[in-house]
Amino acid sequence: MTQPFVHPYLPNSAPETKAAMLEAVGAESIDEFYADIPAELRLQRLLDLPGPLAAEQDLVRHVESILDRNVSTKQRLSFLGAGTYNHYVPAVVDEVIGRSEFLTAYAGEPYEDHGRFQALFEYQSLMAELLNMDVVNVPTYDGFQATATSLSMAGRMTGRRRVLVASDVLPDKLSRVIDFVRPNLDLVFVPTVDGTADVNQIAALVSDDVAAVWVETPSYTGAVEAAIQGLADLAHTVGAVLVVGTDPVGYGVLTPPADQGADIVCGDIQSLGLHQWFGGAHGGFIAVHDDPAYVMEMPSRLFGLATTDVPGEIGFGDVAYDRTSFAQREEGKEWVGTAAALWGIAAGVYLALMGPQGMADLGETLILRTKYAQQKLSSINGVALTDPALHLREFVIDFSGASVTSHSIVETLRAEGIEPGVIVGEYELLICVTEMTTQLDIDRLSTAIETAVTSHNTAHHPAAVSHSEEKSA
Repeated sequence: MTQPFVHPYLPNSAPETKAAMLEAVGAESIDEFYADIPAELRLQRLLDLPGPLAAEQDLVRHVESILDRNVSTKQRLSFLGAGTYNHYVPAVVDEVIGRSEFLTAYAGEPYEDHGRFQALFEYQSLMAELLNMDVVNVPTYDGFQATATSLSMAGRMTGRRRVLVASDVLPDKLSRVIDFVRPNLDLVFVPTVDGTADVNQIAALVSDDVAAVWVETPSYTGAVEAAIQGLADLAHTVGAVLVVGTDPVGYGVLTPPADQGADIVCGDIQSLGLHQWFGGAHGGFIAVHDDPAYVMEMPSRLFGLATTDVPGEIGFGDVAYDRTSFAQREEGKEWVGTAAALWGIAAGVYLALMGPQGMADLGETLILRTKYAQQKLSSINGVALTDPALHLREFVIDFSGASVTSHSIVETLRAEGIEPGVIVGEYELLICVTEMTTQLDIDRLSTAIETAVTSHNTAHHPAAVSHSEEKSA
């Protein structure tokens, strides 16, 4: 008789222990716990895992063999973006966040953790200066969460359900937002024109049932929104909130949304001193004006200055702690758990190192290199830009004029050690450049794409190519 399997690493895997636990909760089998999950969403098979490795060295070898399949952007020339970006991380950032005083995602408690509170207060202050906002939260899990929470804040403040989505939104971000706001908000998507918001269409749809107008700048395609003030005016005429999702990396040169009428500014801080790390270290920020109506709707922790029992002494503590789910528990507006506080400290160190001039230099570099890449790639015969908007860091090129698919381009260039971008359509490729992308890198990409296009057309349309060469001669 085959003996039941007891896994050496999984607690409570012994059959008698499982039986006792099922009896305690009144269940016949583990399957009862998943009864509400549709069958089509279940795996319907065992996980593809190796057998248990009894010796630690065998387990280490197995895990390392899996990790070795990863290829970093130090090993390949990468033009991948779409939410996780290859920006430079100064060595001192890693040094600071690796210290034992900081190395945890938790935000700490004010009574014994003054250092962490001060570090996060400094981060909030630096972010507020960069964004020209008054109040910035301790980071949420990521920018997706920050955006979903910002829209939820608008819904609670206005008591309305409709949200007008004025920009092209990163699909992964949109999926997360929809899942979060579905019970309380209805998203209405307004197609963009030339990469940015269709102000006329927004004006036609704005009404007194709109909770918020949601703008992304740069958008999913890297387009910088030029009509934020106009959208803010439209939203405010009906008592709606303008929520602007953004990346703070460009605000050394770009005008902050707060100066253009934005009520809530949110996004991700991965670009500010956080590594890609095969998916990225991410943390979300929410920024508002010093208005109690907005501040009291923020579910995240806020750290501020506070007096102590010693006359003239200043310390750091929670601001309006009673509005959080830590204080209100199940009565809280939103549940807040473990924060990405460590990444806030990293971003704070980064901003302190860069300073205003450093951020201005970075923003200018990003815009210029983006423009250079656009000009270089769109000069290839059959390759075109998809819109005329100003772009920061990312843009889309279209290969339909060259009769070659984006899948073919990616496959060809990967064989040459180049990740040319993210496929966003049959003929469209999302290209990303950062300060880590040199002019020579862009030239190499351009040459590789031009060669791939020419080779493809020669292989598939030799007669047309020959005729074209005759005419040229």
